[in-house]
Amino acid sequence: MSTIDKASDYAHEAGDKIADATNQAAKALGEKGEQLLNAEQKLVKQCCKYTSEHPMKSLGIAVAVGFVLRGLMGHR
Repeated sequence: MSTIDKASDYAHEAGDKIADATNQAAKALGEKGEQLLNAEQKLVKQCCKYTSEHPMKSLGIAVAVGFVLRGLMGHR
């Protein structure tokens, strides 16, 4: 086997290893993305439930947050 053939084999092996690693990384990121989406949906449901059960508190919180953001952003 010539040196060129050996180098070609090593290059193919390295390429296969890189492809496997990127596939594993993509799969892990996909799973984490799905977990984040599920967590977001759960949080939205909880917020909607709280808002419907405590409308006046929710309104007070929204007004307070609005004043804080207005102060931080600098009103014009």
